[in-house]
Amino acid sequence: MSTRIPFLKGHGTENDFVIVPDPENTVELSPAAVAALCDRRAGIGGDGLLHVVRSAAHPEAKGMAAEAEWFMDYRNGDGSIAEMCGNGVRVFARYLQRAGHAAEGDLAIATRGGVKTVHISKDGDITVGMGKALLPEGDVRVSVGERSWPARNVNMGNPHAVAFVEDLEHAGDLLSPPPFSPATAYPDGVNVEFVVDRGPGHVAMRVHERGSGETRSCGTGACAVAVAAARRDGADPAVTGTPVTYTVDVPGGTLVITERPGGQIEMTGPAVIVAEGEIDAEWLDDTAAA
Repeated sequence: MSTRIPFLKGHGTENDFVIVPDPENTVELSPAAVAALCDRRAGIGGDGLLHVVRSAAHPEAKGMAAEAEWFMDYRNGDGSIAEMCGNGVRVFARYLQRAGHAAEGDLAIATRGGVKTVHISKDGDITVGMGKALLPEGDVRVSVGERSWPARNVNMGNPHAVAFVEDLEHAGDLLSPPPFSPATAYPDGVNVEFVVDRGPGHVAMRVHERGSGETRSCGTGACAVAVAAARRDGADPAVTGTPVTYTVDVPGGTLVITERPGGQIEMTGPAVIVAEGEIDAEWLDDTAAA
C-alpha cells in the first residue's frame, strides 16, 4: 500500500460517503479501516464508504464485468458489507463522471444487488434503475419505546421494514436499531423507515440504516417507502398498467420515486462531490490495528 491513498467526499441528499478510487483493487479495506475512515470525529466521516473498483478486478464482480465496467464495493459506516445503497450509486456515478470514466447519459454500475442502470441528466440530477421490489409475506412489527406499529416488509436488494406513523418524532433518536418482530423476518438485521403523509403522492420519512444508525437519507429506503405507500393506497402498476410516482422527503432533501408497470423502480435525485484529498496509509493501518 502506498503511503498516501486518494479519497473524495460526496453526498446524495446529505447521505454522505467517503469515496476511495481503487481501479485495480489494491487497497485493503478491513472493517476496522472502513469504520475508522467513516468516524466523524477521528476520521473523515461518512454514513458509508464507496470503494471504486473495476468489476474485472474484484472477485465478487467479475461475473458482471461484461455488463458494467465499474463495481460499487459498498461498506456501511461500521465497516460491514451491504448489498446496495441507492444514494451511494448516484454519488458513485457522479465520481465516475468527475474522473472522466462516464459522461452525461446512460451507464451501468455493478453492485452486490446486481447491475444498476444509471442516467446522468443535463440538469445535474441522476436517475438510478433500482430493480424490482420484493414483498415477502408475513406480518412484521417495529417498536420504539412503548409504541409499536405494523410494518411492510419490502426488499430492495437489502431488507426494509416500513412503518406509517402519526408523527416522525415517534421514531425517537434512532441511535440504536428499533426492535422488530418476529426475529426470523430479518436474520441479518433491517433498515427501518418511519413514514408520515404530506399529501397525495407525497410522504416524508426518517430511517435507521442497518450498520449506520439514523442517516439523512436512504435511497433504497425511499424506494421501499414509495412501494409500501402505493400498496397501502391501493396502487399497483402491475395491475393498473400505469406508473406510480411518489415524492419522498428525507431530512437531507427530496427524492422522486417511480414504479413502472413492469415492476422496475426508478429513483431520481442529486449527487454532489464536495472535497478530495489523501489518506495517510500509516495512520489508517495503525487505527485499524488498534
